[in-house]
Amino acid sequence: MQKPPRESEVLAASLVNSVTKALSQLLDLWNEMGIGKELQLERTQAAKAHIEALLNDMIEEEHSLKEKLENDIEIQKNQLKILRCELKLEPFQVDEGLSILQLEKEFRRALEAAREEKQVRLKELQQLQEEDQSLCAELCAIPYYIRTGSVPSVLELKELKEHVQKLVEVKEQRLEQFFKLRREIRQYKKEIGHAPDGTLENDMLSDEEECIYLTKNQLADLQLLVEKLQVKKESLTATREALEKEVQLLWDRLQWPQEQQDQCRRTMSQCTISEAVRRWEEELQNLEELKKEQLKEIIAKVRQDIEFYWQKCFYGDEQRAAFRPFCDDSFSEELLSQHDEELLKVKEIYMKNQLLYDDIQKWQVTWDRFMELQKKSTDPSRLLNRGGNLLKDERERSKIQKQLLKLSEELKKNMENWEKENGACFLVNNERFLDSMTRQLEHYRLKKDQPKIVMKRDDSAPVKVAVKRPAGVTTPTPQKIRRVNGTPHSTALKPANSNNTGTSASVGKQSFPKKIFLQKISLT
Repeated sequence: MQKPPRESEVLAASLVNSVTKALSQLLDLWNEMGIGKELQLERTQAAKAHIEALLNDMIEEEHSLKEKLENDIEIQKNQLKILRCELKLEPFQVDEGLSILQLEKEFRRALEAAREEKQVRLKELQQLQEEDQSLCAELCAIPYYIRTGSVPSVLELKELKEHVQKLVEVKEQRLEQFFKLRREIRQYKKEIGHAPDGTLENDMLSDEEECIYLTKNQLADLQLLVEKLQVKKESLTATREALEKEVQLLWDRLQWPQEQQDQCRRTMSQCTISEAVRRWEEELQNLEELKKEQLKEIIAKVRQDIEFYWQKCFYGDEQRAAFRPFCDDSFSEELLSQHDEELLKVKEIYMKNQLLYDDIQKWQVTWDRFMELQKKSTDPSRLLNRGGNLLKDERERSKIQKQLLKLSEELKKNMENWEKENGACFLVNNERFLDSMTRQLEHYRLKKDQPKIVMKRDDSAPVKVAVKRPAGVTTPTPQKIRRVNGTPHSTALKPANSNNTGTSASVGKQSFPKKIFLQKISLT
């Protein structure tokens, strides 16, 4: 039986018949039009050349496609070989006798599967390493090492999981020990009324999660603290008993009423040990200073005057503390003389620089009012007010804005003139006032622009890539990050050669940033 022809052979024969039929129709048309034999031959040759060119182009395109497929297969084969080597898998094998298209499909699918496997492992590695690093930071342990940039094997991922699980168990044990020590510390604090004198003790009285210590050294420090508090309790108890005896002696000498003595003892019995010690010391001091009552009243009045001028001159805590006699409770003629000298000195400083101090006070009051209005302007509830306050506040805010700009320029000019004449910085709260004012304006500008910056940063934020730990690097003992409270708003004028004069260190190269004033920073 004769084998039936293939579809391609049938199509080829059909194509030849179509070409023959088309040429026959062309010859008929040319004969009808009366075209000569020579022209018919030329046109037939042109048709032949056109058909041959078309077929040649198709052949060339198919050759290019074949070469591209073969090249893609080779590239995919190399990539797959490298990737499976990274994944520590056996080389990929394909069946024999596959066509080029089938080979390309097989290698492409295998490459996609290998890439997906790599991503899954890297994602799992990242999660495990984050847990590992967090636990190691808390426990001061050494993280599990996997070479940076490598793809972990199945065995390595399994070992890393076991490592993390062990750290979790260690953390639970240390947490139990930590909470036990903290309960003991708090109990001692309750009994003796102990005031924390260090960061560690403050953290033990806090319920925040960040105030939990789990390293071996930290737990050892907590144990030492417990022992220290136990010793302190014994010491305070002995001190309380000694003070009570001294007070009893003075009561007897001063013939103190028995009723008042009994009342004092009842009050002391209800206090913590530290509070009882403090009150017994106060009682002892009160008894010893009865004869000094008149002298004490005079010195107290002078101290009020000194505090008044300290406030006027914007003295900070450091400058106030420099006058140590102010805290001296041993009242005497010498102490009164020292207070008079301090009062005279600070009064002269104020009179000499009164205009500058008044301008600073005016600036601070105006700035506070502006910030208050600015806060109100961002409150959505203000739109519900139909009493006209919204327009009134906006007008006041615009007015204060102009006043602030004018005050800034005047203060800058006057401060720079003062610093040039005195060769020193004009300080407020131990800081150059122009720098402080600049920081206030800059902080306000940054706070105002923060929403725009956050939106811009979110739009352009790059994709985070896991950072692998390099070989040989260990995690240092974690340091606790604490929030630092802002400094008080009190101000002072620090001296250059004395703790109580109006100037400090030489100006040198310090200068007030001009952009704040040249650009006339917008406060709206």
